[in-house]
Amino acid sequence: MSNNLYFNPEHEQVRKAVRDFVNKRINPFVDEWEEKGIAPLHELFREMGELGFLGIRYDQKYGGEGLDYWYELVLLEECAHIHCGGVPMAIAVQTNMATPAIAEFGSEYLKETYLRAAIKGEMVGAIAVTEPDAGSDVAALKTFARKVGDAYVLNGSKTYITNGTQADFLTLLARTSDAPGYHCFSLFVVPTNLPGFHVSRKLDKLGMRSSDTAELFFDDLRLPKENLIGVEGEGFIYQMQQFQHERFSALPMSYIAAEDIIRDTVAHLKSRMVFGKPLIKKQVLRHRLVEWLSELECLRQLTYHITRMKTAGQDATKEISMGKLLGGNLLSKVADGCLQMYGGLGFMNEMRISRAFRDARLISIGGGASEVMSDIIAKLEGF
Repeated sequence: MSNNLYFNPEHEQVRKAVRDFVNKRINPFVDEWEEKGIAPLHELFREMGELGFLGIRYDQKYGGEGLDYWYELVLLEECAHIHCGGVPMAIAVQTNMATPAIAEFGSEYLKETYLRAAIKGEMVGAIAVTEPDAGSDVAALKTFARKVGDAYVLNGSKTYITNGTQADFLTLLARTSDAPGYHCFSLFVVPTNLPGFHVSRKLDKLGMRSSDTAELFFDDLRLPKENLIGVEGEGFIYQMQQFQHERFSALPMSYIAAEDIIRDTVAHLKSRMVFGKPLIKKQVLRHRLVEWLSELECLRQLTYHITRMKTAGQDATKEISMGKLLGGNLLSKVADGCLQMYGGLGFMNEMRISRAFRDARLISIGGGASEVMSDIIAKLEGF
């Protein structure tokens, strides 16, 4: 869909470039990467970096494109056309999860060393917040970075880390004090080539199979103090702001992926003959499909509204939380309902709908579960 109300010819030029890349360099290999349980991110990101896709919003000073939120939205929408959820998620980690806090709060050294390399695709990034005993409840984190001289000594573990087996650096949230409250956390850039860093294991997931997800372990890892992002004790606040970029990326991924599922399903229903007629002639199926398309259009318009808010410099936390809550539920509902329309065929792993069904389930969990989104919205509404 091209909507000139929101996107100008320059936006559409970028859209075409991303779409061509997805169709030539990603979609033909997705089945192979799904089978292997990993995508070659260093190779992929280098190509994307050369084309300027990994630093759309970031300052040109660090190799970015210096463009606005609408261009970022174009990138996210087009990546959502990838024939799986794992690869778009890996890309979004690089652009919307591991780098925003470095760009916003990092020192010149961190921007020159890590942000520039991430934008070029020379380094793969990961975001390391979740732990075995602390997911959506970020305040329960136990991983500790203790200041010793001119370094921090890091001990603890992180889990469900996307890009975790391939990452060159982690944007990691750790405790730096035992004090109560939210000012006892700090955000760090942790290079994975330091002694004391271990990938405990690569995790075996229900969906997002082409994305490598790891459990990580830190054993007396000495981190130079220069790798602290911003001010010690402010990491929780930085991460809450970074989460808004992460959660926003789930919105276009939800409505575009769901629309693609519907288009594929309609093509199947037109060709599938039941009792002498194509299945698409069943009114109940047509009505169900258009109801979902209507809901997806509402989610798209909320996303465009959020993009306008962000462009105007407004806080869109509530709207982003609403979008993620809606998007996760909608994508799962559409994937489930469309799989039903395929019948027994939909239950076969070789079908894209079965992959979509498995991949969709993560959106309501990752980056803050739906229940957490509901709590955030309730709080911001004052109840």
